[in-house]
Amino acid sequence: MSARRQVGGSRFLYDSFEAAQARIDMQERVFEARKEALEFRIVRLESAFERLEKRLWMAVYAVVAGVLVHGALAVVTALQ
Repeated sequence: MSARRQVGGSRFLYDSFEAAQARIDMQERVFEARKEALEFRIVRLESAFERLEKRLWMAVYAVVAGVLVHGALAVVTALQ
């Protein structure tokens, strides 16, 4: 609107540009909202993967401990 006031002229000369700029601004706001939502989901997925990784390592350690205990029991019974 300020360009029309400074230069003068018909509103039909500037209305299409103002509508296009409003459309661009709206698309930028939608893009930013989608970007924020995507970043939020990525952070949640990363934390879920970290928890899953911890659980998997605990399972691996439990299996290794079980194998070691089984081996130790086999050695103890073999020595008797």
